[in-house]
Amino acid sequence: MSISLRELADAAGVSVGTASRALKHQGGVSEATRQKVIALAAELDYDQHRLQRAPLQRVLLLLHRSHATPATAPFYAELIAGAEQVCSELGISLQPFVIDPSGSIRRQVLQQQPDGLLCVGFIEPDVLDVIRGLGKPLALIDTCAPGLASVNPDNEAGTRVLTEHLLARGCRRIAFVSGSLAHHSIRLRERGYRQALFNAGLLADPALEVLIPAGVDLASGAAAALDELLALASPPDAIIAFNDACALALLDACRLRGVRVPDDLAIAGFDDIPASGAAGLSTVNIDKAALGAAGVTLLLAAAEHQPASEPLHPVSLVLRSSTGPHCQGDPHAPA
Repeated sequence: MSISLRELADAAGVSVGTASRALKHQGGVSEATRQKVIALAAELDYDQHRLQRAPLQRVLLLLHRSHATPATAPFYAELIAGAEQVCSELGISLQPFVIDPSGSIRRQVLQQQPDGLLCVGFIEPDVLDVIRGLGKPLALIDTCAPGLASVNPDNEAGTRVLTEHLLARGCRRIAFVSGSLAHHSIRLRERGYRQALFNAGLLADPALEVLIPAGVDLASGAAAALDELLALASPPDAIIAFNDACALALLDACRLRGVRVPDDLAIAGFDDIPASGAAGLSTVNIDKAALGAAGVTLLLAAAEHQPASEPLHPVSLVLRSSTGPHCQGDPHAPA
């Protein structure tokens, strides 16, 4: 089996970009280095025909199994559709693939024979280290890691503007219901919430920040979080959920408990999944298809050994009835 370009570069003691330029007889490489790389390519059976093909023919889009759930499906379905559209236009085959962290990551990925990899959403650091070590072009969507190209929505700005809206509405006891802070996006959403409180001169009350434990189903976790908040001596007048699926579960729990939304309690989410409109949920809109398309663009740049970049995509505030009747029909407000 032919070795990869990264393996060839490692054997020659040069960067992947230098090895590529040497094999393509491009500038920026000394003649001695060029001859060394060419000789090693022949010795180690590197398939130089790879350099003549398009940089990517088959891309594996990797999702953690925790994202392959009904709660997360609407968000990632739109993101994947955006990535597929770009790949289709470029003649690239895109295959979504759910990885199982309990099995051999290397075997799972290499069995699919990809030319490039897109990691989407949360992936454990040790799993990502294995994926990075495969030597394939790699880009991240909706997550971040040092030294890797990544594209994310502006999560921090989204919750900051959402919290500012609730403060302007007169809310002062604003709670944040969170999922695992190991998720890059959730950490930044919590930070934006806290930043808005700080900017308004308000101290964050730890009792108003509730974490849904890992392994608890979202409906049960949201209901327990609501009960915990309502039991406080000074309960919240608004709740921001870490995503729309959680916010929708909070709306259901409010109905079962006779809590009127927004009269007793304002509820808001993040992501603007399709079900949010029908539920009248105020939220933060992400252009999920554009996010997926941007990930493919970053991956193509990585395949050409371009420096890693970390663009942020703008988000917009969508105000609906869950934060006040006066908000119904309001247009998107840029965040």
